[in-house]
Amino acid sequence: MKLLARYLAREIYFSIGLVFAALLMLFALLDLINQLNEMGRGDYQLSYVLLFVLLTLPGHIYELFPVAVLIGAIFALVQLAASSELTVYRASGVSLRQMIVTLLGIGAPLLVLCFIFGEFIAPPSEKLAQQIKLKAQNAQVNIKEFRSGVWVKDEGSFINVRNVLHDTSLLNVSIYQFDENYQLQSITAAGRATYQREGFWQLEEVRRTLFSGQGTTVDVQPVAEWRSTLNPDILNVLMVVPEQMSAWNLYQYIQHLADNKQKTVRYDIALWNKLVYPFAVLVMLLLALPFSSYQRREGGIGGKIFVGVVLGLSFHFVGRLFANLGALNEWPAVFSATAMSWIFLSLALILLWRAERR
Repeated sequence: MKLLARYLAREIYFSIGLVFAALLMLFALLDLINQLNEMGRGDYQLSYVLLFVLLTLPGHIYELFPVAVLIGAIFALVQLAASSELTVYRASGVSLRQMIVTLLGIGAPLLVLCFIFGEFIAPPSEKLAQQIKLKAQNAQVNIKEFRSGVWVKDEGSFINVRNVLHDTSLLNVSIYQFDENYQLQSITAAGRATYQREGFWQLEEVRRTLFSGQGTTVDVQPVAEWRSTLNPDILNVLMVVPEQMSAWNLYQYIQHLADNKQKTVRYDIALWNKLVYPFAVLVMLLLALPFSSYQRREGGIGGKIFVGVVLGLSFHFVGRLFANLGALNEWPAVFSATAMSWIFLSLALILLWRAERR
């Protein structure tokens, strides 16, 4: 049995590697074509374009992991079935349960690798890619959640930010401070805010308007210190979409939103998806197993690979649809994040049951 496990692992890993190479070449080409349209803005030349495409590859690897595992596993298992190798193994006394356990063991390193890419490699790589691009283009992150920019609640203050630079410095910041009775106490406008240390920012070109029972007073200062729980990690949300953030950063931002009584649905879904997405690798391996029991007359390898591609892409895109619908309709985050995994697991079990009955 150990010999079978090693042999299967070698064949499946090799096939998955080939599929990954093909998919990554395709996605890299599409990214390159897309970035060539922006080449020439500032110092954003071909070298920066190629570097940007290279840095976005870890994100594609993470996103495509279940798809590549499904297609690669189907290819490997169908090849082994076509050469009657799996038939020999089954005839020698290897049960379906043993095959499932073997595949789950093969999938365990892939699960860990998927988690590592999603948590430790893809998020900083994607963030670095965006920072390099913005710096080369001498650009800013234009915030478009509202015409007036983005609004953030921070304890007793409401903060309005118009633009964020590549180093997470803020431009055109307005801070509205309220008391416990929600009476406006002051409005602070700053041309720029730079993060100094934990909990403190430095404001430049500061104009502060104070409101009291006697009237209003205006105080103008070139530099002032601003204390806030807002930090660059939270602002990174503006540069990287939630689905490409690490689970830890998502958790921190969710806590920030919850502390300020703001909706967290989209980020809850992204967090749960981060936690359960690697397990989709095991589901895909189970789904690939029934293909190995089909007879050659039921369709060639090409047909089964096509079915695998369709199933893999369906998992990827319909999963995103579930997440978006969950955010819009405020469905439970666990359901929105795991629905496709449960559907594909059910499909895998049904196909395995049918295959075993034969």
